Formats: sequence, C-alpha cells, structure tokens
Amino acid sequence: MKKMMRFLAAATALSAMQAGHAADGMFDSSSVELGGGEHVQVVRLAVQKDWNKNWLPTSGYHLSGYWDANVAYWRANQWLDVPGSRKNLAVIGITPVFRWEADDKLGLYADAGIGAALFSSVYRNTHRQLSTAYEFADHVGVGYVFANKWELGARLQHYSNGGIKHPNGGVNLFMLKAAYHY
Repeated sequence: MKKMMRFLAAATALSAMQAGHAADGMFDSSSVELGGGEHVQVVRLAVQKDWNKNWLPTSGYHLSGYWDANVAYWRANQWLDVPGSRKNLAVIGITPVFRWEADDKLGLYADAGIGAALFSSVYRNTHRQLSTAYEFADHVGVGYVFANKWELGARLQHYSNGGIKHPNGGVNLFMLKAAYHY
C-alpha cells in the first residue's frame, strides 16, 4: 500500500509540475497511456520535450524527436507464476524518441525509442521474469495529431535488460496513448 501511495503522489506531482512548467516551455506536451500484456495492466503518465529538429526533409515530412519522462503503475496478476497472486509495481523512465512527422507536426506520425526504466521491484510475473530492476524500454508506435493539439496513438512496448543478467524473459505490452500539446 505504501508503494501505491508513493506512486500516486509521484503521479500527482508530475501532473502539477507539467502544468506549472508548460507556460515556460520546460515541457511541450503531456500524455496518459493505458494498456497491458500477458497478465499485466499498465497506466503511464508522461511529459515530453520536443527537440524541434528537421532532419531528412522529404515531401512535407521530416525526422525529429522528443524526450519522454514517465511514471507508471503496473498491476501484475500472476506474481511468481501463481494464478491469482497480484503485485503492484511503480516504474519511472526516460526515453529519447525519434518521430517521422509532417512539417506542421499535425496528422499521421510514426515513432520509435529506446530508453531506460527503473522498477520498484524486480518483475517476476508469469513465466516472464526479469532479473534486474533496471530495464531497457523500447517501443514502436503510430498515431495522429489533430489540429486542436490532441494526439491519439498506439504502440508496442518491450522491456528487457538486454541480456545483462538472466533470466531475461522480456515483457511485451500494447499501449494506447492520448496526449495534449501546449
């Protein structure tokens, strides 16, 4: 219960912090993601800072990117491979994300990133066990940014420690994202 309260406090602080810094340009957008994988559900809150780069311009599109800082709540539903056994985990992460987007930053996009995540405890859910609290977090995603500054997206997310230590079963998630750009 203490970990859950700490997670909620961190999520509240992150939300308040992004609202306070949106006006001064510290963050460009904030998002909420919902999803899950094999016997796990995830809620993630994040803030982003756009790199404002225009690499490889082609036919009205270019490569750019952003930093994504996030906190997440994971609900594991088969802890230690015992059906019905549950465990709540908090995860914090930072990811540099590359995005192929329109020059006006509206419409369809595709993005991919590889970052770092720190779990509140070592993940041991189902047969997908990880052996370290530090994990790499990589994803590929697609989405759409509307003219009213709202964004909807979907991504495939993968967590693993890159073979640093075994076991390293990896965790795969499907996530839906809603974001607002300031």
